[in-house]
Amino acid sequence: MRILYIDIDSQRPDHLGCYGYHRNTSPTIDQIASEGVLFERCYTPDAPCLPSRTAFYSGRFGIHTGVVGHGGTAAQPKIQGSERNFRDYFDEQGLARQLQILGYHTAMISPFGQRHAAWHFYAGFNEIHNTGEGGMESAETVQPVVDKWMADNASKDDWYLHINYWDPHTPYRVPEDIENVFENEPLPAWLDDDEVIARHNKMVGPHTSLEIGMYNDNEMEKYPRHPGKITDKASMRRMIDGYDMGVRYVDDQIAKIIADLKAAGVYDDTCIIISADHGENQGELGIYGEHGTADDTTCRVPLIIKYPNGAKGARNTKFHYNLDLAPTLMDLLGGKKKPLWDGESYADAITEGTDIGRDEVVISQCCHVCQRSVRWDKWLYMRTYHDGFHLFPQEMLYDLEADPHEQNNLAEAHPDICREGQWRLSRWHDAQMQKMAIESNDVTDPLWTVVREGGPFHARLNSLAGAGQPNVNKFHTYLEHLEKTGRKEGAEELRSKYARQIAKATPV
Repeated sequence: MRILYIDIDSQRPDHLGCYGYHRNTSPTIDQIASEGVLFERCYTPDAPCLPSRTAFYSGRFGIHTGVVGHGGTAAQPKIQGSERNFRDYFDEQGLARQLQILGYHTAMISPFGQRHAAWHFYAGFNEIHNTGEGGMESAETVQPVVDKWMADNASKDDWYLHINYWDPHTPYRVPEDIENVFENEPLPAWLDDDEVIARHNKMVGPHTSLEIGMYNDNEMEKYPRHPGKITDKASMRRMIDGYDMGVRYVDDQIAKIIADLKAAGVYDDTCIIISADHGENQGELGIYGEHGTADDTTCRVPLIIKYPNGAKGARNTKFHYNLDLAPTLMDLLGGKKKPLWDGESYADAITEGTDIGRDEVVISQCCHVCQRSVRWDKWLYMRTYHDGFHLFPQEMLYDLEADPHEQNNLAEAHPDICREGQWRLSRWHDAQMQKMAIESNDVTDPLWTVVREGGPFHARLNSLAGAGQPNVNKFHTYLEHLEKTGRKEGAEELRSKYARQIAKATPV
């Protein structure tokens, strides 16, 4: 059998037609979903990019691998210690290696390992094609590599191919000569509202509506589809159209792959998996064009699986992690679940359409903020340990049935639900620490390592902070920007809250 894994960076599920989106962003993906199983509640346990993909291929939560950040100690896997053999856990127990053991030729078309110096990402792969632009490439760079690989290998048997597309990731980069088919299409109704825009314009923090570029509102001449700020419906349209065009551009490439598989006569015998590393906030929590929180929109990912002779047109409503795919594939292919894996198989959901899965998931973010959250029933309970300069309260609670875009924090109104959320987080944390005490070389929760080293990578004030970090001088510039754009009160609150860190980071 052949297995095709299509990894669309920053793809939020609800901007795909098969998940209910009103715009025609994904006709090819929608067709594949109708031929397989759509999972409505799949999440990455650790966001964003580096932690998510590390969890996916290792089969382990970030609290165990140590990879929860984009820089500092928490961007490196934990040292395995004296138990390390000639090969490490990422190879010995990683998903790609298990596929090799089952006789699969494993191939990857992605620059991701180099983008994040994540060499463990390549463990278990026979063949790696680095598309060479560190995640800044668009589909017209990726697709020729895909086309050649398919021409050379599609008709062969027993291969696993991971293809990484980047177009929905900021900055929105679809070439200018590609027509904007959404320019006359309605915006998402909740964003087509002047009051929402005005309210978001009062918020502070990286990637809020008046600083799409993280800490500024600069525009990039190279990427005209990507705005620097959102001040009205026209700039909101530019933002959403830019993202949706990226989604549609990738969908067009997937159509080419499907045509190749059909031309080779192997489409029906190919397992096709479509997913993402994380989602993308577009107004949720007041954040735009970023995947920087442990919320539903950042951590929920699409998962669509078309399996030969499997269930067709089924929808699974239970909770899942992206790392649950590893034991699932082993069940389907006759392999073995590895001892360190944190995942649970949902093979019957694929073969029979059975609505099985978890009752809750715990999701984490330590790159832009330090947060841990739990999703169960209709609730999202979020706990903040470093707010990434957003002035988030320690506790947030959202009813996602009534408020899917996370605009109304109910924590003060429902302390009983918050207590349940904290209990669920504590229960999960205790279980992971107990497992770590048995299986790991240390008993360190890497979330606290991130806090100790100055906070999340994209919100550190270290005097020597480099690219992707504000450092203390840039932070002062940001506070001045807030004051100039009518948010003096927020600037003063940030200055007061982070006074100690500012003093510590300022050279004497």
